[in-house]
Parts: sequence; structure tokens; C-alpha cells
Amino acid sequence: MIGEFASMAGKKAGSFYTPAAVSEIMARIVDAQSGERIYDPTCGSGSLLIKAAKRLDKKQVSIYGQEVNGSSVSMAKMNMFIHQISDAHIAWGDTLANPLFLDADGNLMHFDVIVANMPFSKDKWSAGFNTGGETIGKGKKEFKMEASLDKHHRFDWCVPPASKGDWAFLLHMIASCAHQGRIAAVTPHGVLFRGGAEGIIRKKVIDENLLDAVIGLPENVFFGTTIPACILVFKKDRKNKDVVFIDASKKDKAGKLRYVKGKNQNILEEKHINDIVQAYQKRKNIARFVHVAPFKEIIENEYNLNIPRYVDTFEEEEIIDIEEVQRNIKHLKAEIIKTEAKMDVCLKELGL
Repeated sequence: MIGEFASMAGKKAGSFYTPAAVSEIMARIVDAQSGERIYDPTCGSGSLLIKAAKRLDKKQVSIYGQEVNGSSVSMAKMNMFIHQISDAHIAWGDTLANPLFLDADGNLMHFDVIVANMPFSKDKWSAGFNTGGETIGKGKKEFKMEASLDKHHRFDWCVPPASKGDWAFLLHMIASCAHQGRIAAVTPHGVLFRGGAEGIIRKKVIDENLLDAVIGLPENVFFGTTIPACILVFKKDRKNKDVVFIDASKKDKAGKLRYVKGKNQNILEEKHINDIVQAYQKRKNIARFVHVAPFKEIIENEYNLNIPRYVDTFEEEEIIDIEEVQRNIKHLKAEIIKTEAKMDVCLKELGL
């Protein structure tokens, strides 16, 4: 029902609903286990949380979600009720400025599994930290977010740019992730290669061996936007020293798309989902699809994670025979002359 509503909601839909296929991929990757806590810091309608929880008996896991939009909070609670999840913790508030899931000491609660489809490149994400109110104007100092304003120390590595909150949400997830925890988050491709503060954060995340996978999804999969997105997978206490890159947005060896082109949206079917999940689990190089990059390669690329740097999906264009093209042009010109001559005869017969 929520999916149908999202299909008619235009650009607003992306803020509360994650396509079922994307949710399924993320749920299989994080693979929640019995007794674990599952968390979504931007839970929307709760679809991601439910998909991750339904991998097990819902009573075997604890569900936590926070959302800034009141209508989406109500939708998430209704969604939990319909799915017979009576003990989910759904909180209403700004996850970045006012995270509501804290332990007895007032520190961020830690979660074993974190899934999120966060707002893409959220502008003024730090506005909630500005307790003095609006300060932009003539003769007034413009508010600037500083790491010291966050008592949970999420931005100590570097403060993300004010106009793009992608890494702010990702740093919150990393800070909320338990030892040996897993994170799967949908992000725009810009987080993979933008410089400045985001480049500094990206370098630190890789140096700390937190990034596990980068999965490129097809364009036009999400409601409300046609741009392609990716899934970033993070893990705490990783043993391997590499990152697996998967490009599911192009064609396979047989020249077939790794998704189904739809009239309004592109679709990932069960086969496509299985291909992505198995590629992540097996971590083996597959031409035009999967590349396992050691840290040395990433460092050589100056910590740029742009997927085409690692997965070569370049398609060679067919060689053009110039002489054949010239012969065809000559033939077409001759045909045009004949046709125009016939047309002149017909026009004269009509007295034109």
C-alpha cells in the first residue's frame, strides 16, 4: 500500500519509502542475527527496518528508528502495527542535532545492524545545532557548524559541508555502530569522490578499515529521483584489507541489462538481487561487474571511490568503415536526384 502511494507521491516519496528490491539487498547484506538491535536513523515509513527484521522471527530482534517528519513517524508506527511488530521503538526528532536513543550515561546507543535511506545531500543539516536561532543577515555573524558543538563527538574527524549532509548521517551511523556491527546505507554517488571536508572524512574512514563495499545501483530505481544511487557497506572490526566494488547499473557479459527497464521506473528482479548479494558475499572479481580493490589501489586513486575507476564497463564502439559510409552517401544522393526528377514530372502533370 505504501509502495503504491509512493509511486504517486512524486519527489516527496523518496523521503519515506525505499523500493522493496533495494531493501531486500540491504537486509541480506547486513544479515541480522537473533538477539541483535536493528536501527534506522532516518526511518521514514519503516520499510527498511521491517525488511531487515523479517529475515528472522521479528520477536528475535529489537527495532529502533528515528525520523524528523511527523507524518512519516505516524506512517512507520502504522506500518509496524500492520506487520504485528508491537515493541518497535520509533522516535520523532532530528537525528543529527537530537539523537534520542542514548544509553544510561547519555552516550549514543550502539546497534548491531544499521540500515538507512537517508536524505540525499541535505542542505543546512546542522541547523538544529544552532540554538541561537537564525543568524544570517546584515551585520550578523553567519552560523558555522563546529565539531565541539556535538557532545557525541561524531564530527571530530572533520565537519561535513553545510550544504551536503550525506557524511553527517554516515558519521552518525558509524558512531552508533557496535563492535562487529554492520551498516548498509543508500547514498548519492557524490560521497564517493567529492573533495574538501568530505575527502578528509572518506580518507579517515578507509584508513580506519571501516568501508567494506560500494554497490552501484541502476538509475531511476528510487521514487522521486532518476539519478543513480549506491549502497555503502561499513563494518566494524574487519579482518580483510580491501573493498569490493559492484556495478549493477550496466550490462552483463551477454549484453543484457542487470535490471529491467520499466515505463516509469527501472526494476531489480530476484535474479538481479541474487547476483548483487552473491557478488558481495563471494568477493571475487567478475569482468564488468565486480572488482575487489586492495587498499594500495584505493590509495593510488587518492581515496577516490568513483566506481568506474575500479569496475571497467567501457563498451568499445563498432569500428566505422569510412569508405563504406562514403559509398552509402553517394548512393543516397543518386536516389535523391531520381526521386526529385520523378516529383518534378508529377508536379508538371498537375499543372504546378
